[in-house]
This record gives sequence, structure tokens and C-alpha cells, in this order.
Amino acid sequence: VQLQASGGGLVQAGGSLRLSCAASGRTFSIYTKGWFRQVLGKEREFVAGISGISGKTHYADSVKDRFIISTESAKNTVFLQMNNLKPEDTAVYYCAGQPGELGSLSLRDGARYDYWGQGTQVTVSS
Repeated sequence: VQLQASGGGLVQAGGSLRLSCAASGRTFSIYTKGWFRQVLGKEREFVAGISGISGKTHYADSVKDRFIISTESAKNTVFLQMNNLKPEDTAVYYCAGQPGELGSLSLRDGARYDYWGQGTQVTVSS
């Protein structure tokens, strides 16, 4: 499967963006899907994920109640709605996919994903 992320940009603090990650090649609906982000010079960190079969959603504490992960199976796409953005949300955001169900801990581990999108830059100005 190939993943294509889009939707990043420049936004003021308090604003919103919606990231999209379109999958091609295989049925994405049964994949566990995750969003991660990375700031230059820092480690990649988990943002949000949705389990492949159960559909359970999981969030990093730093984005809980502000970000929403969702999927649209017909379009083989996963979204990340980001609200009330803060300057500390500035990063390159990556989508990732892994066939099947990942548990709540595994889903937060980027090493558990085999498929990655190319990243999209999100910049939040203060």
C-alpha cells in the first residue's frame, strides 16, 4: 500500500487544519492507521491512531480533546482533524498503516508500522 499525506500548512494559534492520508494499492479499511509527528532534531512521536478492526481511537495526551482521527473507507482515507492548534503542534506530520489490529500500546509505537506517507508540514504561529 502507498500512502499520500496532504493538508498541512501555516495557521495561527487557535486555528484548525485537517490532514488527509489517502491509501492506494490495497484495502486500507482493515489497517491500523496512525498519525505521528516529528520536529527536526527530535524523536518522532505518536499523535493519534485508530485500530484496524475494532475502530478504537487513541490519542497522545498532548492532543486529546483537540484532535480527532477518523476514516472514510470508501475513499481509503484517514483524516486528522486538528483544532485549537498551538505553536507546539508545529511539526512534520506522517501517516502510517499496518495491516490488522494493533493494541493500544503497539499502536503508539512507530516501529510497528510497515507503511508510511511522505509527511506534511504543519506550522502554527503564535
